[in-house]
Parts: sequence; C-alpha cells; structure tokens
Amino acid sequence: MIIAVASGKGGTGKTTVAVNMALSIGDANLLDCDVEEPNAHTLLHPESLNTESVTVPMPMIDTDRCTLCAMCADFCEFNAIFIGKKPLVYPEICHSCGGCFLVCPEGAIEEVAREVGKLHRTNRDSVHLVYGELHVGEPIAIPVIKAVKNEIDRKKINILDAPPGTACPVIETMQDSDFVVLVTEPTPFGFHDLSMTVDVIQELDIPHGVVLNRVGVGNDEVKEFCNAKGIPILLEIPFDRKIAELYSNGVPFVQEMPDWRERFQQLFEVIKELSQNGR
Repeated sequence: MIIAVASGKGGTGKTTVAVNMALSIGDANLLDCDVEEPNAHTLLHPESLNTESVTVPMPMIDTDRCTLCAMCADFCEFNAIFIGKKPLVYPEICHSCGGCFLVCPEGAIEEVAREVGKLHRTNRDSVHLVYGELHVGEPIAIPVIKAVKNEIDRKKINILDAPPGTACPVIETMQDSDFVVLVTEPTPFGFHDLSMTVDVIQELDIPHGVVLNRVGVGNDEVKEFCNAKGIPILLEIPFDRKIAELYSNGVPFVQEMPDWRERFQQLFEVIKELSQNGR
C-alpha cells in the first residue's frame, strides 16, 4: 500500500504525521520525497547511511564530428543546447529526453551521466527510511523523487512524505498512491492552500482525507470546507505544548505519548478502509 502525506503549504506538520504514523504502524517504508529539504531523518536520528548517487543523462557533443547544423538545438524545447561558433550545452536546463542524441545526423552526441543528488537509506526503530537530497542549485527535483519512489516495496506499507505545495514535485510524489493524507491547520493560510491541493488530488482521482493539526488556533473554515466537500477529517492533533516541545527536540511524540500511537494505528485502519472504498 502507498500512502502519500501532503500539504498545500510548508510547516503544517506533514513530516510529523508521516514519521509518527510510520513508527506507530511498524515495519513500514518511510520515503521522504521532499528532496529539496528532507527532514524525516531529523526525527529518526539514523546512526548510519547507505548513500548512492542519483544521476541523469545529459548530452556531450563531439566538436570534431559536429557540423553546427543546429538540428539538436532546434529540437530542444528547453533551449539546453545553443549552436554558435561552437556547440554549448546548459546541463541545468536539460530534461534528459534524449531527443538531441536521436536527431543528430552526424552521431556527434553521446549521453553521459551527471549527478544531480543523493539517495540515502537507513533503518531506525522498525522503520526503513529512504530520503533523497537534491544538490544545491539544481532546478529539477523530479529525477531524485523518482529515485526515492523506486524504493517502494508493494509488499509493505509505504508512506511518502511529499514536498509542500501543488507543483510538479508534489504531483510526481502523489501519482500512483492508494491514498493521500492532507495535513493542514485551521488558519486562513491553511484553508487557502488546502483548497488548492484538494483540486489537484481530485483531478488525479486519488482517495484522500484530512489530518487537522494544531487544533485550537484559527477558526472552523477548514472543517466547514471539508464537510461541504465530503472530505473526511481523519485525525485532529491539538495545539499542545508537549507535542511542540518534543518536536523541537527532534522526538516523535508517539514515543513519549503512547496513547497517540494507538490513534495513529486507528488512523491507518481508517485509511485502509477508505482506500478500498475508493473515497
């Protein structure tokens, strides 16, 4: 089973929910797809990591064979190749489609691997954690997210911690999920960004529900929205000083508050039922 945990904005408690749910279920895969700023590991404190490179193919042009015909540059919709007095390749905007390699009439282009990030694996407290880390300055996160998602084990429970927002990295993370847990807060910003994310998920036609975090602040606008849309509120987490203190010290609160472990286990049972019903 694949459960994506997402939010329309950062700071709503998405990673907190993903980590605490993984720990409560046990023997789960936790895949941190927020590759621009992964932080699930800051709550699990792994002692060792198995790390490998994430690479993408990019064109390398043999200037001795290149006739400057510019067919490769004309083909590239992203202007990653410029043909002047000599050919130039701009690696950061190359989308690794391989089209330039195919259209070159002189066979002057070959594809070489370029590292864009790292993939880390570790085990901690019955959780198998995988997280990606996009190199600073790299503009395209999708290849690293795909590398993380390649670690999905369909025989196990997979919890995907998605990036915030509604852009391409979020959609790439949520695709093929059995259920999406939307984490939000009862504030005007939380409501605004939740409504945008709901539009995206409904377009993808993925069953979903809401976890309401920091209950006790803000207003009832999120609840009213969910009721009007028929979106189930799966769990409410209060605006609680102890939970906040544990988080600030890098401690998942189910480890110190065992009653919450049971609530996250119940949350998982509800998710299973809703995903089977296709809601």
